[in-house]
Amino acid sequence: MNYNIFVEGIQGTGKSTLLRLLHQNLKEYHMYLEGDISPVELAWCSYMTPEQYEKALLQFPDLAEEMKKHTEKEGEHYITEYTRILAEKRGFYQYMEDFEIYNGRRTFEEFQSIILRRLETFSGEGNLFECALFQNIMEELLLFYQKSSEEILDFYKRVYDRIQGKRVKLLYLRSDDIYGDILDIKKGRSDDNGKEMWFPLMMQYLNASPYGKEHEFRGLEDMVAHFERRAEEELRVIENSMRDCTLILPAKKYRIDDVIRWLEE
Repeated sequence: MNYNIFVEGIQGTGKSTLLRLLHQNLKEYHMYLEGDISPVELAWCSYMTPEQYEKALLQFPDLAEEMKKHTEKEGEHYITEYTRILAEKRGFYQYMEDFEIYNGRRTFEEFQSIILRRLETFSGEGNLFECALFQNIMEELLLFYQKSSEEILDFYKRVYDRIQGKRVKLLYLRSDDIYGDILDIKKGRSDDNGKEMWFPLMMQYLNASPYGKEHEFRGLEDMVAHFERRAEEELRVIENSMRDCTLILPAKKYRIDDVIRWLEE
């Protein structure tokens, strides 16, 4: 087979579980998780010019060797998987985070150029990618650049133009109960004392965006409404641009044998 397989879906649909099952069945594939240096995605990675990278090494001399171990040069930029580095001072992560391409840190034109250029130059096969086509990019389009449905479709037509012929398969987990899925995450991702960890951070992320500042997410219902909207946009993109390479799966209700069989066929 040796496809480039992308796993997508709204939070709580079981992307990590599906990715793990795929990796168990396709042992020769290389798996890229969020935060890894990936040839197609930059989530949780800094993206620096040579000058910015050299300055970071000088800024954190005690971490310089670790930074070098977790950095790859790509063209004229340095990509560092900084969340994989163990640092005692929180300031290191805040510093490196400022050089991500997400959360409105780049103009839309620059953001789009980086995404499309990396997809166009990507080559290879036999890869498993987590959240590399939709999740982070779609959130950026909706929350930070506040793009319309038509603008989102246009963006993803350009994306599809770059990945055609690169043996891409998209596995999309579709949920019929996004409210229940988010409620499960809200309850499940808590510390040992029952304090919720994920939900407050997600609310903070949503409300820090330009869209959030205009509409103010107040609680669970608002968050669910956002994810329902995102799912609609993602399914619209699939229908308009990526239907021929996509398998839509019922979240948590599929058989991995059927997925493998579809890939083989």
